[in-house]
Amino acid sequence: MKSITKISSTLLFCAAALGANAQDDDNNTLTITGSADLYYKYDFSGYRSEDGTSNIPTAFANEQNSISLGMLDLAISKKVNKASFVGEVAFGPRGQEQSLLAGKGGDSFHLQNLYVSYDFTDKFSMTAGFMGTFIGYEIISPTGNFNYSTSYLFSMGPFQNAGIKGTYTFSDQVSLMVGLFNDWNEYEDFNGVSHVGAQLHLSPLDGWDAYFNFLSGHSAPEASGTGTIFDLTTSYQITEAFKLGLNGANYKISDEEGGYHGGALYAQYAFSDVASLGIRGEYFKNKDTKEDEVTVAGSSVKAVTLSGNIKAGPLTLIPEVRFDKGSGEMFMKKDLSPTKNASQFSIAAVYAF
Repeated sequence: MKSITKISSTLLFCAAALGANAQDDDNNTLTITGSADLYYKYDFSGYRSEDGTSNIPTAFANEQNSISLGMLDLAISKKVNKASFVGEVAFGPRGQEQSLLAGKGGDSFHLQNLYVSYDFTDKFSMTAGFMGTFIGYEIISPTGNFNYSTSYLFSMGPFQNAGIKGTYTFSDQVSLMVGLFNDWNEYEDFNGVSHVGAQLHLSPLDGWDAYFNFLSGHSAPEASGTGTIFDLTTSYQITEAFKLGLNGANYKISDEEGGYHGGALYAQYAFSDVASLGIRGEYFKNKDTKEDEVTVAGSSVKAVTLSGNIKAGPLTLIPEVRFDKGSGEMFMKKDLSPTKNASQFSIAAVYAF
């Protein structure tokens, strides 16, 4: 009942905004964008969990041997003079999984973005609200990723940051963002504003962007986000057809051993406007921890994902195979015996509008 009330309120808000837009001129129109996606996945081990979790423990696309739904994502935005806002919501299992990851109880509705911005000058702007995180290479919406399955670094979060930030653009090649934020993924944080973050953007060459990200703070004991993340995200469109990307991150938990580090390399080649092929290679390791003064070695995993993108206008088909190998027996076979290896095939349909 709670989810239905939220959805109804959101739809009424959208309808009111669209009605108000009819009175505006063409220069101040309300923009509506979004996506819809569905997929089929088969884990080659035949493993199917009772609780719906995936054999490969990354975010989304968990169902085995099933034609399954992703999400319906709706975003509305508008800018009048120097002021703008963005609101974005997701409905469906992918949104529900995001709600679980964000500690919101697993509602089928999830708030992705809700923020306002103001451009004080051509170089300086400020934004406040609930925003998709600036950490990492991949994003929640499948329209922003080449691969359909997500990396281990993405799955560790953060996913959203609520707070206030200022961005200063020094030139076309350099900009800096600094902000104060709540705990990871929290838009109603009883722990209070507890994190500081920054992002330095460099564009040394045409087609090459690099983002140096930092986020540090202290969360409530039951929440994620206690510690410090250093994150590098960069991509280089080397030719019209060939693109390279890299994501590296190191997360250190404060006042105790633990956290993780890892990296992912992305390479994509477009054979035409219709067909592209991409590969993601990644390494992820949980850092060592101590239990009763005994050091426990963290697990690690290596993964290779090969994905195709076949476009038909706004529709993209993503056939994909993935191979993961752990340092220990972190995956499951069909008979529920543990194994170091896991592999899967999936095909997704993503429609953007």
